[in-house]
Amino acid sequence: MDAADRRQRRWRGSKRQLRERMTVEMELQWNWEYLTEVMKTLIETPSPVSYYEEINPLMEKLAAELGYEVTYDRKHTVYIKVPGKNREKTVCVGAHLDTLGLMVKRIDEDGMIRVRNLGGINFNNIEGETVTVHTRSGKTYTGLVACQSHSVHVYDDARTLERNENTMMVILAEDVHSKEEVKALGIENGDILSLEPHFTVTPNGFIKSRFIDNKACAACSLALLKVMKEQNLTPACDTWFVFPHYEEIGHGGAYVPDEVSEYLALDIAVIGPDHNGREDRVSICVKDNFSPYDRELTDRLVRKADALQLNILPLWNRRKRGSPCRTQSEGRSLWNGNLFFPRCGAHPYGRCEEHSKASGCLCAGGLIKQNRTRHLLE
Repeated sequence: MDAADRRQRRWRGSKRQLRERMTVEMELQWNWEYLTEVMKTLIETPSPVSYYEEINPLMEKLAAELGYEVTYDRKHTVYIKVPGKNREKTVCVGAHLDTLGLMVKRIDEDGMIRVRNLGGINFNNIEGETVTVHTRSGKTYTGLVACQSHSVHVYDDARTLERNENTMMVILAEDVHSKEEVKALGIENGDILSLEPHFTVTPNGFIKSRFIDNKACAACSLALLKVMKEQNLTPACDTWFVFPHYEEIGHGGAYVPDEVSEYLALDIAVIGPDHNGREDRVSICVKDNFSPYDRELTDRLVRKADALQLNILPLWNRRKRGSPCRTQSEGRSLWNGNLFFPRCGAHPYGRCEEHSKASGCLCAGGLIKQNRTRHLLE
């Protein structure tokens, strides 16, 4: 084959890839405005680890608006089950709903609240942040995260004191000055605190917010469900969209019902040395800190993303164990994969590109439309 033939072959291949991408975009008729709107709604609804009282009813409402019903397991995982043509096979697409948060550790005699992190919080990233205390009675109170050496005008170690759970505190926005006055509000040890997300969309298409991990991926799942319902698309097999809690502390998504044979998790990719991530690309995780992901399922993801010209980046994550690998560590036999959406700053206030969310939806939609998880939509 001479150079001209090779160029012609590449041109035909590129043209075929472009045609396939355009087909997926046009036939599935994505509503990108809905994706951003529902992402904002999810992010602004607090759901720190173990606090599901607000986000689960919201998921019921969003699912009902799309014509779906929600069911739960005993871990309060949200399931939206879409019946397929083949009722003997079940696949799962998961995106966790829980976020980082705090818990009341103790109340000091002067009324300051000491906290413990829920998930991988870096206290340096939340100093000065507004928080909301969620009591068991349903009352809420706002406060401010501060270091005990909070002023350079007063404390010699204000700049140097390590920020951790032993040096950080929450100052309530209430007229309280003692432990008894705080407890009289109904605040007790074990109450949950959520952080203000500060969701912002810039004119040039960047989303800046806390909790992009993992509300962005939950929004992508809902956007895909919207496409499926509005265009009357039936999966080739039963397809469960699953939204677990407790992922940020290591066991969310570890339980998968026995019916499920394939589990594709949607989550946030990291950016940095040894991590092949970019904000404008979709990453496909090939390995986490526990195990490589299933090669056959991962190969399908790579081929589909390549066919859609999504410029994906294979990535490994040396510090995180994804939900699908947690199921395998529990002894489950299933094919697993992980589709990542990169963002700058995985846990602090960070940013991502709307383009990467759109690309992720296209990749998931193309996979569900044409491949074997496993010809999902026909």
